[in-house]
Amino acid sequence: MLLLGAGDSGKTTILKQLKLNFEGGYNDRERKLHRNDIFSITVASMRSVLQAMPHLNVPIQPGNESRKELILGLNPNMTITQDYLPREISEALRGLWYDPGVRAVVNRSREYQLNDSASYFFHALERMSTPGYLPTDQDILRSRVKTTGIVENVFKVGETHYRVFDVGGQRSERKKWINCFDGVNALVFLVSLSEYDQRLYEAEDVNRMTEALTLFDSISNSRWFVNTQIIVFFNKIDLFAEKLPRSPLSNFFPDYDGGNDDYPAACEFLKQKFLSVYRGEDPSKIHSFLTCATDSRQIQMIMDSVQEILLMANLKSAGIL
Repeated sequence: MLLLGAGDSGKTTILKQLKLNFEGGYNDRERKLHRNDIFSITVASMRSVLQAMPHLNVPIQPGNESRKELILGLNPNMTITQDYLPREISEALRGLWYDPGVRAVVNRSREYQLNDSASYFFHALERMSTPGYLPTDQDILRSRVKTTGIVENVFKVGETHYRVFDVGGQRSERKKWINCFDGVNALVFLVSLSEYDQRLYEAEDVNRMTEALTLFDSISNSRWFVNTQIIVFFNKIDLFAEKLPRSPLSNFFPDYDGGNDDYPAACEFLKQKFLSVYRGEDPSKIHSFLTCATDSRQIQMIMDSVQEILLMANLKSAGIL
């Protein structure tokens, strides 16, 4: 099984869900290994917000200037060895999070580059500042570290063993994808629905959804996957539903004629955008699901459906069906 998709689409989060659901989850040692990543993501997210404020002409409260300078003055590559956020950093982050200007700029995240878990971690600051902090399942699922190269994992689901390959989604990583194309039984392609109004990290003039469409076109019609079941996860539906009323889909896709807050119509519109680019002879091999990769229960149910899809495909190829 191969996980593909543009950067930030949720591939690694799905891989983490497979570990939670089929490998017994994370032990304390593994949780501790995620702790510094979570601290780094939280600090980096606030730095992104603070750096965006002048460009968006949003002022910070005078009483928060010293907190702002502290956060911007931190080494972006620092390692926090304590088991909690140091008090000085924690107090600065919490003070800034209550600043109306910071909140306003977080809500305008489509206008710059901001980790989509930023608000989640800002809300968790008090918990992260408590001595002995141990990341929860949700903390781990929402922490994002850029995937580079190819990561292989083996999972046992019932009596079936799955070899799952997670690959980096940024443009610079895609040339490595071909190394794991051979012999793939199932391709899971992830699309982040919430990124319809955002631009690429690596090319700020390119819409992320347009990039994902182009990528899916080349993958779904590739000779490598003629006999492969293709499963599309339209991901981050929670963020998509939240964003839709304040950022109309029609602003970015003028051919969308549904309502600004018509979530089902917007989902169907984008789904058909992707499915329509497939030009192969067997459209029945394309399957799709609306997903929230941080929802463990939903992902477990969907993976059960994926397992059934693969079983039926194997029976069909063996001539039993």
